[in-house]
Amino acid sequence: MAAMTHYASGTVYAASAYVAWGLLPLYWRLLEAVPATEILAHRIFWSFIFTASILALTGGWRTLPAAFAEKRKLAVLLASGVLISFNWYTYIWAVNSGFVIQASMGYYIAPLVSVLLGVTVLKEHLTRWQAMAAILAALGVTILTVQYGQIPWVALILAFSFSLYGLAKKFASVGSVTGLAVETSVVTPVAAFYIAFLAIRGSSAPAEGLPHLVLLAGAGVVTALPLLFFAHGAKRIKLSTIGFLQYIAPTLTLMLGIFVFQEHFSTVHLISFGFIWTGLALYTASNFRSLQRYSHRKQGQAG
Repeated sequence: MAAMTHYASGTVYAASAYVAWGLLPLYWRLLEAVPATEILAHRIFWSFIFTASILALTGGWRTLPAAFAEKRKLAVLLASGVLISFNWYTYIWAVNSGFVIQASMGYYIAPLVSVLLGVTVLKEHLTRWQAMAAILAALGVTILTVQYGQIPWVALILAFSFSLYGLAKKFASVGSVTGLAVETSVVTPVAAFYIAFLAIRGSSAPAEGLPHLVLLAGAGVVTALPLLFFAHGAKRIKLSTIGFLQYIAPTLTLMLGIFVFQEHFSTVHLISFGFIWTGLALYTASNFRSLQRYSHRKQGQAG
């Protein structure tokens, strides 16, 4: 019973993280009048303040020296800080520029881009099902490109920047909160300088009133809190469960794009997404089967 409760709480934590990420466009739309670069600067700055405060309160600050001690790990975290900042900027700009559907597409195809990076960079073996999944996703993107005469850059930038970020994190094994604190710390000086520059010039959003300042400061909370939920959940549930739950976020974002923000969703979009969804189904099923085989092998060795 205790194990079931532990697993159930982990599922709730992880699902809550993905729901929060999926609904994030609603928050950015509250700051629609603020330039994406300024929102990004505040998101970086307040994320660092929030995560640093958590580490200070929980004693997690003791993990920071190890992250800064190794030059290789610090370089990787610097790269991941730049990558996630670029990803955040693209996402904020996309939401407030009417590309929410493309943003959701980006996070649908991100797992498949990660597979390709695993093959090309880490020399991982690509299974037949994973290859088919990647081909189907590529077909989906191609259909959209041919029909509208332009490449869905927003989706591809989000997918590749997030997948490269995940690849960088693989080389720097630090906790999620500690990692975010270090990643934001390396770009916080730039963000703080930009915020100060805008304030001195008198063109910053907080100058327009307290509500804007509260929302901008809250960007740190809405960034870090889902990470905390995810960290708690990931410790309690299987990787296969996370594999299924991860599609909550782009699905919610897609629903927001269609039904809340009233973006155009044509038959071509549906066909394109259909290829991507089919690819994801194959990818998820392949991962699930691999995990089952691994679990059976471990049980056999234990027996």
